Amino acid sequence: MSGSANAGVAVIKPGQTYVGKQGFTYGAGASAETVGARNICMNVLPMPSGVVAKAHYHKGIETIAYMLEGECAVYYGSNLQERVLVRQGEQCFVAADMPHAPRNESGKPCTWIVVHSSGSDQDGIVLLPGLDAELAQRMGTPT
Repeated sequence: MSGSANAGVAVIKPGQTYVGKQGFTYGAGASAETVGARNICMNVLPMPSGVVAKAHYHKGIETIAYMLEGECAVYYGSNLQERVLVRQGEQCFVAADMPHAPRNESGKPCTWIVVHSSGSDQDGIVLLPGLDAELAQRMGTPT
């Protein structure tokens, strides 16, 4: 990071990463952790082919994800019964408290830019392991 968050402007240089509760390694972006953001954050999420996020929701926090490269399915709903395919250049809005699990079924890596209405993308995450098992069973994959 260069610049001072205390001065009101900061630049986050590529290369900083962290592992989120959802099970992925993120590219660190502007957030509470890097610049002291309070109400919004943005991070980069590279997803290799064949991986799926841990089922979760963000308590009281909205999400907008932009598909920078590739495509990815997002399963959502109370039992992850719904599916939407997000392609390069498209945005996906996920309402606060909506269970979801992105699953890269494309055969190629994809990269998301993810924005949350909170200072940290790790705020308010509620993991739903029962839904992980249910989705895996539906997909015929091991948990």
